Amino acid sequence: MKLHIADYVVLAFYFVGLATIGIYQSRKIKNSDDFFMPRKFGKIFMMMFSFGAGTHSDQAVVVASKSFTNGLSGIWYQWNYMFATPFYWLIAPIMRRFRAITTADVFELRFDRSVAMLFSAWGIMIMVVTIGLMLKGSSAVLAASTGGLASANVMIGIMTVLFIIYGVAGGLSAAIITDFIQGVLIIIFSFIFLPSIIIAVGGFEGLRKGLGDPHLLSMVVPADIGIFYIVVISLNGLVGIVGQPHIMSTCSAGKTEMEGRFGFMTGSFLKRLCTIPWSLTGVAAIVYFAGRSFDGRPIDPDKVFGTVANEFLPKLLSGMLGVFVASVVASMLSSCSAFMISSSALFTECFYKRLRPKENKGHYITVARIASVGIVGAGVVFAFWLPGVIKGVEIFWVISSMIAIAFWLGLFWRRATAAGAWASTLVSFGIWLLTSQKFFITFLANLHTSDYLKFIVDKPTGMEISLPWQMVFYLVGGTLAGIIASLITRPVAKEKLDTFYALIITPIKEGEQVRTPCTLPVGAVVPERRKFFPNTNLEIPVPSCTSVIGFLAGWVIVAALILVVYLITKI
Repeated sequence: MKLHIADYVVLAFYFVGLATIGIYQSRKIKNSDDFFMPRKFGKIFMMMFSFGAGTHSDQAVVVASKSFTNGLSGIWYQWNYMFATPFYWLIAPIMRRFRAITTADVFELRFDRSVAMLFSAWGIMIMVVTIGLMLKGSSAVLAASTGGLASANVMIGIMTVLFIIYGVAGGLSAAIITDFIQGVLIIIFSFIFLPSIIIAVGGFEGLRKGLGDPHLLSMVVPADIGIFYIVVISLNGLVGIVGQPHIMSTCSAGKTEMEGRFGFMTGSFLKRLCTIPWSLTGVAAIVYFAGRSFDGRPIDPDKVFGTVANEFLPKLLSGMLGVFVASVVASMLSSCSAFMISSSALFTECFYKRLRPKENKGHYITVARIASVGIVGAGVVFAFWLPGVIKGVEIFWVISSMIAIAFWLGLFWRRATAAGAWASTLVSFGIWLLTSQKFFITFLANLHTSDYLKFIVDKPTGMEISLPWQMVFYLVGGTLAGIIASLITRPVAKEKLDTFYALIITPIKEGEQVRTPCTLPVGAVVPERRKFFPNTNLEIPVPSCTSVIGFLAGWVIVAALILVVYLITKI
């Protein structure tokens, strides 16, 4: 089905509204803080910002695609952060208490300027990958849901122009406001056509018969996505979450740390909830599209989610497909805008300001906007290079965790040094590159020790080391390299470390003013630091009652969501 006239009306109305928001917010931007980090939002906006910035159409594409090829276990391609989510309750106040604009500010305070520049360069690379991945996934949804109205490549070009204009004008405030709107739409469209496709395949009984293989309705499949796979990618997700540059704004754009805590964890759980219908849609599509061809070929897994929308939404109500397309574009606009702004902040604050420190505020905003366009251009190139969204997600998982090893070492261990930060990042990256090379994999396979090389898998594209084993190798190797390099180099100055840890234990007060990133406001009283291992170099704090209660509540929600999926498979 093509778009109805009602769909075009809805799209026009929606985009006029988005443009109005961007222009209105642009008039409020007076300095770089307003553009990069407006600390003014409450719990509900922060929840929807966390949900919207972390939830976009390419993720529905990924989960539906993987579930279409692997069954319900494909849910772990977004639930890889499920077991990390309760920790967000503990991470958010730490990020907010740094009183930073970017995570690079934190690395400079804890280590030195060179590590801040390393994170900035690495963070920009992460955001380029993320933007490219989002463009790739969203274009696949739009091309499929509009019945081929335009090719995926044309969609990439159109969306790029839209979010550059929108994000460059309104900054982070515009992105947060749009996240609220599109977050509501994502929740609706995550569930709205699932009942239709389940009914179309004969209900759950028809689904079971059509699938044939019971493993396709199992969350754990040992031969592919088993317990080891889930544990490792979950650990990698927890490590890597702080390496994503936009997480600083996700935790810190609220009035106080409680807004960040509530928003980061609850918004992320909303995403975990929406992942359930994405996966079930992909599984149901196995039966629904069985035996059908598209232009003489089987359906492209990356286009499953969009094609289902195209088949069922117009039957529900005229204009509904237009709202779906608008929500896809809005999710891409707001999320890509947030990522674009985070990466332009890294460039402007960490590189440009150091070269030209005496320019006026308007000059830096202009530079940030120009940098945004350049970063998006790199993301577009990556999107055209990317063979598929599944590969893009795996690359994102890998690179975001490498720089994060240094963050965790610096947070919990006073002895961590700048040399250790460089070593952990570069060694982990080197291990990943080496274990991805065909010559190295062939060398291992020729050792004739197949009983000990269970981590090598044979795929149609050739032999490769499985992703979870690659993660084990670079996480362990990077951590050991960071520890060894830190032990053989000069410790960081005590005064610098005391300032760093003082920030972490000093709560945020609503309305407090901080003129310089990573500094305490005038008159702030630093409370006594309570540690599990006093008089050692380990900095593991004793949690507050608020931290413990929220953390345990998070695990209750994790158990409830897993139970819901299990019960659904037993219907």
